[in-house]
Amino acid sequence: MLFRRLTRGISPGQIAWQRLRRIPTAVAGLLWIALMAVMALFGYLFIPDSTPHANHQQLEIASHKPGTRIQMLYVTQNVDYSKPSLFRRILSGKPTPYTTIPIQDDYFEEDRIHYETYAGQPGYPGMEGFFTLPDVLHALDHAHQVTEAEGDSLAFVTVDGTKKTASIHDMRERVRDQHLRERRFLLGTDRFGRDMLSQLIIGARVSLSVGFIAVFISLVIGISLGSMGGYFRGYMDHFVVWLINVVWSIPTLLLAIAITFALGKGFWQVFVAVGLTMWVEVARLVRGQVISIREKEFVESARALGINNLRIIGRHILPVITGPVIVISAANFASAILIEAGLSFLGIGVQPPMPSWGTMIREHYGYIILDKGYLAILPGLAIMLLVLSFMLLGNGLRDALDTSARD
Repeated sequence: MLFRRLTRGISPGQIAWQRLRRIPTAVAGLLWIALMAVMALFGYLFIPDSTPHANHQQLEIASHKPGTRIQMLYVTQNVDYSKPSLFRRILSGKPTPYTTIPIQDDYFEEDRIHYETYAGQPGYPGMEGFFTLPDVLHALDHAHQVTEAEGDSLAFVTVDGTKKTASIHDMRERVRDQHLRERRFLLGTDRFGRDMLSQLIIGARVSLSVGFIAVFISLVIGISLGSMGGYFRGYMDHFVVWLINVVWSIPTLLLAIAITFALGKGFWQVFVAVGLTMWVEVARLVRGQVISIREKEFVESARALGINNLRIIGRHILPVITGPVIVISAANFASAILIEAGLSFLGIGVQPPMPSWGTMIREHYGYIILDKGYLAILPGLAIMLLVLSFMLLGNGLRDALDTSARD
């Protein structure tokens, strides 16, 4: 009673939020989901490998352990590079203007930098090579050879036709400061030499996107069919129940696989396939709720006033059952993440080079019996934590939205 007096005049949504904040597990789940969403959305702005799909491969450093440090030589590519806009970087990353070469030794000789490539393990001899200093620093037009200018300077022509002159001493300093960098791989590299941390963060985009769009599709179909069947009853209800039983009898993953084969492999096909397998739970819930509410006094009053049936459903019945629908949506979100991971693990979900946690497990599950099992464990742990967060949030929402809750 005290809680009711204190919350008098506060909207039901605010009351539910106050209750939810007092459930530690739900708050922890919500915070983890929010963190993953922010990292997935803005990941390209801070991940080590900001190339599209975080797909910069370096086979020389494949399957290196977390914390590995590798010296890199960054050689400017001979292309006319234009920096993408901020929106483009957030959406799909940015192509790198450099060719990166893992090295283990280097020295300067006149207008060249000589290097020894990294051989895959420290102490093993690598291949030797060299680049001219202008080639490292600038995108050159190789139709015009680098020529000596006065004294210690070199003249060269860039790809945009600009003729430049620079001191050898100054170019050496720039190469040391800007193009010889030690790169650290916090979570190591995968079997293709890609940064694992970058792959995990960008892979979260697929899981969260599949969850949002699949749940949206399931809500549209489930609410429409469930409300129509529960409100109009009769032949409409018999048809909805028959359709629910037919779809319910097919295992979810098998149905998703069948739809994927029919639509084809790809990013958007996974969304549709997962969404079309998850509407049954929503339809059953909505149908049952609508059947229990359609005979209430406020619905009878709306009918007596001559209000249109669709308006009664949309404006008077559906708002009442929002709570249960939100709770089941959180559970469906977790299910969608698991189904997408399963499809990607089987090779019929999101296709490379787009990173997906399920694909990462498929590519590295053989390493579990070796000393590099973390390559498969890390994406599996990411799936587990995200699914657990949605389940904890769903349980918290159920308690917070329960009208019989007492404080």
